[in-house]
Amino acid sequence: MRLAEVFQRVVGGDRSVGFSAYDGSRAGSADADVRIEVRTPQALSYLASAPGELGLARAYVTGHLEIIGDVYGALVRLSEFSLREVPLLQRLELLGTLGRQRLRAKVEIPPQERRLHGLRHSKARDAEAIAHHYDVSNTFYEWLLGPSMAYTCAVYPSATASLEEAQFAKHDLVAKKLGLRSGMRLLDVGCGWGGMVMHAAREYGVKALGVTLSRNQAEWAQKAIVEAGLSELAEVRYLDYRDVRENGFDAVSSIGLTEHIGKAKLPAYFRSLHRKLKPGGRLLNHSITRPDNLRKAKTGGFINRYVFPDGELVGPGHIVSQMHDTGFEVRHEENLREHYALTLAAWSTNLDRHWSEAVDEVGLGRARVWRLYLAASRLGFERNNIQLHQVLGVKLDGTNAHMPLRPDWS
Repeated sequence: MRLAEVFQRVVGGDRSVGFSAYDGSRAGSADADVRIEVRTPQALSYLASAPGELGLARAYVTGHLEIIGDVYGALVRLSEFSLREVPLLQRLELLGTLGRQRLRAKVEIPPQERRLHGLRHSKARDAEAIAHHYDVSNTFYEWLLGPSMAYTCAVYPSATASLEEAQFAKHDLVAKKLGLRSGMRLLDVGCGWGGMVMHAAREYGVKALGVTLSRNQAEWAQKAIVEAGLSELAEVRYLDYRDVRENGFDAVSSIGLTEHIGKAKLPAYFRSLHRKLKPGGRLLNHSITRPDNLRKAKTGGFINRYVFPDGELVGPGHIVSQMHDTGFEVRHEENLREHYALTLAAWSTNLDRHWSEAVDEVGLGRARVWRLYLAASRLGFERNNIQLHQVLGVKLDGTNAHMPLRPDWS
């Protein structure tokens, strides 16, 4: 069996995809809009050394394997890629074919791959993990995210809404769920480039403090706050949320931080946020989750090594239970997974629009990491492999939740 046929069988034999290999072999559709090119023996070495998503990612990121056409469109048809999912007899046949190729005994790990050291979810290691993903280039993120600089799931008021409209709607939904009013104090943990902080200050007259472990984010956000004339109300600090000394906040927003906390650290995380609130204060926790409480929390090889080191995802029920068990009364919950698929599609469009500039700014390998990650994540939300949940909790004032009888944020 020739190489192109090997790859076709490994990825499921979808004949709408074209395959070609450096040995001159071809398989699948000759006029396919999506083609997979195995360009060098190194691609096979990556696959043989790490069967499944990690090996495929290494081959793609380094350019030894190329996807011609839309990456998302390819993953829709190739997303079951894994030698471990091939029946035993077929797997042995495929491995035998690969083994007959001249593979390198030792593969070179791409420089974009990150392995962290030290105690998992310690302050030092968390700072290293955040820097790996977020301290890439503010210019790169401006191209990727657009003017809102919001790197979390947007909320689309309609399927035709723009990304900017949807990010404004997301921040406003959070503000309304928290019951923000002029004169209140908001703490935004994991604040990114300060989108929620500035929204709360500009639209609601709230005094807002944001904290982030990304130095690049903090510097960009503080500059944006000054330029927007919001310095009297808004502030972003380069600081671990565990080191915030102020207390007595009326509200806490956590938008996209929980994924970085770690399952074992969630009780301490929610206790810390509970202590920051006044009685009657609200917490809005917005995070990516597993679709249930049965799957392991740690992320897969590609996401963990290339995108979010040490990221962990738990089920929505686990988050609700942890909030309850650390003192919050949960009052509302919703799943926004379709909205994240739309958000990721918009980011992918932005990246493609600025592809040449992005490659010049961060390098081809890192740009390819982002292109693959955005497409794979979009597919994950569409197929309900991952979800996005907003959970609203309140720190009771005795037995009074200070909540409306019915939600007033629709």
